[in-house]
Amino acid sequence: MGPWKTCSADHSFYPQWRPSFVTAIAPQDRCHLNGLCVVDGKPKYVTALGKSDEPAGWRDNKASGGVVMDIESNEVIARGLSMPHSPRFHEGKLWVLNSGAGGIGFIDQATGNYESVAKLPGFTRGFSIQGRFAFIGLSQVRESAIFSGIEIAQRPESECWSGVAVVDLVRGETIAWLRFEDAVQEVFAASILPNRIWPDLINDDPELIGLSYVLPDEALKDVPDDMRSTS
Repeated sequence: MGPWKTCSADHSFYPQWRPSFVTAIAPQDRCHLNGLCVVDGKPKYVTALGKSDEPAGWRDNKASGGVVMDIESNEVIARGLSMPHSPRFHEGKLWVLNSGAGGIGFIDQATGNYESVAKLPGFTRGFSIQGRFAFIGLSQVRESAIFSGIEIAQRPESECWSGVAVVDLVRGETIAWLRFEDAVQEVFAASILPNRIWPDLINDDPELIGLSYVLPDEALKDVPDDMRSTS
């Protein structure tokens, strides 16, 4: 791999890498590569839903065709996963969500085996780790063309819901939940904002954007207390 370029004034993107089994650059969703793990500042691991070189070929074996790949060696290091997502490297372990089974675990890098740590009542997708705790996004899924044949889609509705679960990775126990009872059925990411108690979300509201400012710390002393937020 050469130097990683991320922006171009002339091109949509710079091709940097692709799985060795994918033979062409084409918008055909051949393997549904969906997750990237950075180690020591460099792209290192990816997850894909199947080792396929055919258009949408990953769909033929959703229940156990998922793989984890090492970008540097361009080799598959783990197989047999169910729609895996979100590889993360933390404290010497390569963690991954075995989404189709509602699971989280790690890859034994000596054997390539997936070691399950916890099973959750939802399609696991998007998570962050803080210390020994994983904050994991959960989604409801229904039997459909995309999700047919996977374990989580066959569970009763009461056992498959959307929200965020907090898992103690040392004990393998779920210690907290945030469950959406209505409207929100899918969660695509769960991110941690360290040292933030009351974060603000800036959206496309013109009035809100027009009244939102970021000032250096030394200037905050000149802002009235009722108009100041240091979160």
